[in-house]
Amino acid sequence: MPEVTIKIGGRGFEVSCQEGEESYLHAAAKMLDDEAQVLSDQIGRMPEARMLLMAGLMLADKTAAGEDRIKEVEAQLAQCTAELEQLRQAPGPEPERIEVPVVPPAVTDTLAELAARAESLAAKVEEHSQA
Repeated sequence: MPEVTIKIGGRGFEVSCQEGEESYLHAAAKMLDDEAQVLSDQIGRMPEARMLLMAGLMLADKTAAGEDRIKEVEAQLAQCTAELEQLRQAPGPEPERIEVPVVPPAVTDTLAELAARAESLAAKVEEHSQA
């Protein structure tokens, strides 16, 4: 079991840990040291046991707040997941009926005849304007 020296509040501590967990221990010690530094800056020098207790309580408070937030987010996620599943299981919307107007053939024929007459008149006007 490796022995690791960690510093918390400017004080060194020898701690044992499992093989390969040294980096986790250093990370945890840094978190505790950061809290101890805040206490030291605010209060000044205090007994080691009190400093460690207060720093641990501050970390526990942050952890509890984080766990509360995780519960809130998990509840929101569960609600969104349930809503999504409900939407997936719901039948699709009814197809909308769209009617496209159809022009009767008689109207088309009449329009074609009017176009032909207009072209004929335009040709006659052109002939008279050239004469």
